[in-house]
Amino acid sequence: MKIGLFVPCYVNALYPEVGVATYKLLKHLGVDVAYPLNQTCCGQPMANAGFETKALPLAKKYENMFKQFDYVVAPSASCAAFVRTHYPRLLNGEKHACETSAKTMDIVEFLHDILKVTALPGHFPYVVSVHNSCHGVRELGLSSPTELNIPTYNKIVDLLKMVEGITIKEPERKDECCGFGGMFAIEEPEVSVKMAHDKIQRHIETGAQFVTGPDSSCLMHMQGVAKREKSPIEFIHIAQILAAGL
Repeated sequence: MKIGLFVPCYVNALYPEVGVATYKLLKHLGVDVAYPLNQTCCGQPMANAGFETKALPLAKKYENMFKQFDYVVAPSASCAAFVRTHYPRLLNGEKHACETSAKTMDIVEFLHDILKVTALPGHFPYVVSVHNSCHGVRELGLSSPTELNIPTYNKIVDLLKMVEGITIKEPERKDECCGFGGMFAIEEPEVSVKMAHDKIQRHIETGAQFVTGPDSSCLMHMQGVAKREKSPIEFIHIAQILAAGL
């Protein structure tokens, strides 16, 4: 099994430790993983802003770069969801067969559904509140959407339970949006910040020291609001917890 690691440009720029942790974790689990050096953005920001034609060159580049791999793994649920959900339609308009969509996965679903890991190396002796991002819940199925009233499951929690020393919590209204939403945070900043404030407070009320999840964009948004409000909680990507100690 040959894996291509896709680390979104904003993650590389702001949180390079997330990509490093993901790479270390995959290598520890015996995966043949490669990191193409000339990768860039998946095109989601352009498409979400209404400029899909600007996303097309990036989609084609992603396709050509990663089509050789069995799977493409990303430490970003929203980017993985964009490739999975929108690339087939975008590339179909260009008469370009989409080869990477179905095999692009978030790190959580790859570990949980493909590798089916039963043990992880991490040691993280802290109280952690789990953040379920909208893309992860409703497009990748990382956890059960409460509005569907189906049997509950959470792949993020399943993996965290394998980490030594961790105490796992979930906030009230656990799959409600944090207010980021990409362009929504730019176009409706007041609403976006209020949603983040409310979400952060619910995480704090669990008694957690850290908030974790698979989507760096949500964590980035909440971290910025929490820092400005001097809220007593920290944020960490799940890959960093699962790889702790490597």
